[in-house]
Amino acid sequence: MTIVSPGLFKHPSRCFRSYSIVGVGLLGTFTYRHKYKINRVSFSSSTPSYYCRATLSTTMEEVKPAFDSDKAAVLVNELRKTFNSGKTKSYEWRISQLESISKMIDEKEKEIVEALQKDLSKPELEAFLSEILMARSSCKLALKELKQWMMPQKVETSLATYPSSAEIVAEPLGVVLVISTWNFPFSLSLDPVIGAIAAGNAVVLKPSEIAPATSSLLSRLVGEYMDKSAIIVVEGAVAETSALLEQKWDKIFFTGGARVGRIVMAAAAKNLTPVTLELGGKCPAVVDSNVNLQVTARRIVAGKWVCNNGQACIGVDYIITTKELAPKLIATLVNVVEEIFGKDLMESKERSRIINSFHFKRLVNLLEEDKVSNKIVFGGQRDESQLQIAPTILLDVPEDSMIMQEEIFGPLLPIITVERLEDSFAMINRKPKPLAAYLFSDDEQIKRKFVQNIYAGGMAINDTILQVTVPTLPFGGVGESGMGSYHGKFSFDAFSHKKAVLYRSFAGDSPTRYPPYTPGKKKQIKALLSVCIQDEPFWYLQRTENGRI
Repeated sequence: MTIVSPGLFKHPSRCFRSYSIVGVGLLGTFTYRHKYKINRVSFSSSTPSYYCRATLSTTMEEVKPAFDSDKAAVLVNELRKTFNSGKTKSYEWRISQLESISKMIDEKEKEIVEALQKDLSKPELEAFLSEILMARSSCKLALKELKQWMMPQKVETSLATYPSSAEIVAEPLGVVLVISTWNFPFSLSLDPVIGAIAAGNAVVLKPSEIAPATSSLLSRLVGEYMDKSAIIVVEGAVAETSALLEQKWDKIFFTGGARVGRIVMAAAAKNLTPVTLELGGKCPAVVDSNVNLQVTARRIVAGKWVCNNGQACIGVDYIITTKELAPKLIATLVNVVEEIFGKDLMESKERSRIINSFHFKRLVNLLEEDKVSNKIVFGGQRDESQLQIAPTILLDVPEDSMIMQEEIFGPLLPIITVERLEDSFAMINRKPKPLAAYLFSDDEQIKRKFVQNIYAGGMAINDTILQVTVPTLPFGGVGESGMGSYHGKFSFDAFSHKKAVLYRSFAGDSPTRYPPYTPGKKKQIKALLSVCIQDEPFWYLQRTENGRI
């Protein structure tokens, strides 16, 4: 019998491949990377509170040390060599990699769905629509439009540069880092990577360790389908992410919360690295009294509980409506929720679960705050063993409560009432700018006021979340909800530098621009500048016989 010390089990994680030992003890499941490989041995510890199972090969081979800043530096240097070779800049390479992603999604759809089920209990149809279809659509659009995106953009020139032409050339930034999140762990990993590849960059993807099944799948599939000299997946947690952030990148793209977003931005500032931050915030939905309540309720339910059980940065975080309409709206929401998920909400298989026990307890704490616990008007059931909280509606919770101060990111929906709908505008603008804002109204004047006066990353009128499916619209935050945008061509632009290029011939060289500046020259320069500023027709200028101005 081989005894394994409990002290070996230091790093909570999922089961690794053949060189890992998985231990289960009083504190949960742990993984220890053993430095030798042994052939199919099963053994248990004599310590009562632990046991261990291992399936290891016969080779006496040392396992590589953990990924640290030195390894990260080597990785970035290798990718920079690839980029500097010019390989990733060609249209052919970009197309080949995008085609490989499209093929990967088509061939591995079942495995993707299974990974999402393991991580989030995500229903199959939801996984297909919000993860697979979104990534596939982004990839197909890039394949269709890439040649057009890559073409230099011709622009007009000024009279001061005559004769000349000019263009804007989109060139790749270089070696970029994409740090993705756990709530849509497949689509939010691949979507920015598609933009980075389309723009011609070398890419490192760091998936979220909180969705380990999807992270592991992405690592395997990207290695199998993509060019490993230019596109790499690095798995891990805080240590690995920190090691990556210590390196010099040409762009960092981060999806996640504002707290980590600040850490990413601080790390990027050391090297003046540009960043795109896709964060979140408290996304409001304002409901007017003149709406179709049934349709409104269905679309709010879709943007709250159907969308990853509220774990979405663009999901409805809270509702504002009038005191008069609130009872009718709540009754309609309850009817729609029970119609979609059934009377026994905790038995429904149509909702994702809460991602982990930490977030489950965080949500329970929001519900159990003294000034909130008595505001529940529907739902509130919870089961920690299944990481499930029922769709929950609360009415008129205090504005200073935790549930109204932080992003909920879960199945809890506060409804705040006001005397007049216009009062909602000031309430929304008192909070940090959200990633999305929603309005349900048939009043054209209210719509105009909402668009003009509410600050948000994006909006949808009379619907929720669908704005992100429109590739011609940029998706991104403002203020604390993020900076920069992507989707469609905006993804290509996010990973490109727009280089200004002016072309001139040797003709038309005027001595007026060169010293010494005689009184006569000064007069000519002033006349020329006056014409340029006033945008007069070119024929207004008198010209000499040799073409000089």
